Amino acid sequence: MYSIAAALFWGVWGVVAKLISEDVNPYTNHVLFTVGMLFTLPLVVGKIKKEKPNKKGILWGMIAGILAVTGNLAVFQAFSSGGLAAIVIPLTNLYPLVTIGIALAVFKEKLNWLNAVGILLAIPAVVMLSGQTLLFDDPTAFFKTVGLNSWLIYSLVALFFWGVFSAAQKVTTNYSSAEWAYIAFILSSIFLTLIFLVLGKANFKFSQNTLLLGALAGMLNGLGVLCSFAAYRAEGKASQVTTIAGALQPVFTIILAILFLSEKITYIELIGISIAIIAALFLSNETKKQPNE
Repeated sequence: MYSIAAALFWGVWGVVAKLISEDVNPYTNHVLFTVGMLFTLPLVVGKIKKEKPNKKGILWGMIAGILAVTGNLAVFQAFSSGGLAAIVIPLTNLYPLVTIGIALAVFKEKLNWLNAVGILLAIPAVVMLSGQTLLFDDPTAFFKTVGLNSWLIYSLVALFFWGVFSAAQKVTTNYSSAEWAYIAFILSSIFLTLIFLVLGKANFKFSQNTLLLGALAGMLNGLGVLCSFAAYRAEGKASQVTTIAGALQPVFTIILAILFLSEKITYIELIGISIAIIAALFLSNETKKQPNE
């Protein structure tokens, strides 16, 4: 349930963020996101007052935040380096593959056969739901465009950092509550915001509407992060949580875009939604432990 909630908040965030994507640069976007996340603090302050912070948990929470922001900046660099959305978006959306690899190799997580099928279904669903159909409409053109150049490297960097970010979230909740993990995440976001401000990367020439929407996007993004921390804290496996959230997030974004932005759905996205929902159901299946386990 926490994984689905994270997907919902991130799905709504995707719609809101789209409204200001052309008004601000990625550094300014991060500043606005940080401001928005501060408004979510009342949700966790009451809980953290009852608990002592764990140093390892705080450290890993801040590492997770830095990894997430690094991935965000890398994907924007991919676009500014000439990367086509038709390739960059589907490629970077495959970040759960990195998390799954870490979960199986490092965390030694075990999946039942339904979970494995869910992962196999989720990956193509994520590509279908990327909103970019060049891979399906003209596969030859898609692969001709792919080459070893700067935008592709930035895309792979984003994929890697987002994947490791999800794994770092799981490590964080091994030491801290979801609330303290989220506080650490916000601290890292504030730290990076100060760096961007000192370096003069952020641009504050934007409208009041952009400020409000940017802060709202930050709140939604933060709530998604909080829910994902809660999913890990509730003993959710990294391979399951990140794949469920990653597969269902674009489902919610597409549905909301249809309802509020009057966007039309393609047959590929319709198939992707169906597959993503089935994948999420398979991934949520848990093998019951035997009494002697």
